[in-house]
Amino acid sequence: MFIQTEATPNPATLKFLPGRDVLVGEPRDFRQAESAAISPLAAALFDVPGVEGVFLGSDFISVTKDTAEWSHIKPAILGVIMEHFLSGKPVLNDGTAEVATGEEFFDEGDSETVEVIKELLATRVRPAVAMDGGDITFKGFKEGTVFLHMQGACSGCPSSTATLKSGIENLLRHFVPGVEAVQQV
Repeated sequence: MFIQTEATPNPATLKFLPGRDVLVGEPRDFRQAESAAISPLAAALFDVPGVEGVFLGSDFISVTKDTAEWSHIKPAILGVIMEHFLSGKPVLNDGTAEVATGEEFFDEGDSETVEVIKELLATRVRPAVAMDGGDITFKGFKEGTVFLHMQGACSGCPSSTATLKSGIENLLRHFVPGVEAVQQV
């Protein structure tokens, strides 16, 4: 098994590509070891000293480190990923496929606008963000402001504010009348 790695815009996060599907369905973001107990893969990655975040995408795993050096922890992370996929264990334990997303909020009168926003996020934004090892999800729309949640490599990335303001906000303002701002939640 050959696992490729890619740098992300977030220097604390590295993207690992095992060359096979990782997670079918919605991505999962684990920011604490306790929350990773539902995923044998994520839990094993948190056992590597220096790992402070794991994001499971459709065909990649993004790992966020603390102050440890990549040269010290990368071999252990590669070993955990390889061992997991060779073991045949599931990425998520049974009964954990659904994602606790929290409630979306928007006025009923804005439902058409929200559908256009979600479509643009799904077709233009999420694929680009996934290439950088992260994900972005819609949380709400109120008084012209779109509220988004950034996950994986995007969470805590130094360039995430620029991505939100220069990229996503400009895109949504251009295509969706009524959108005035984008805010991270």
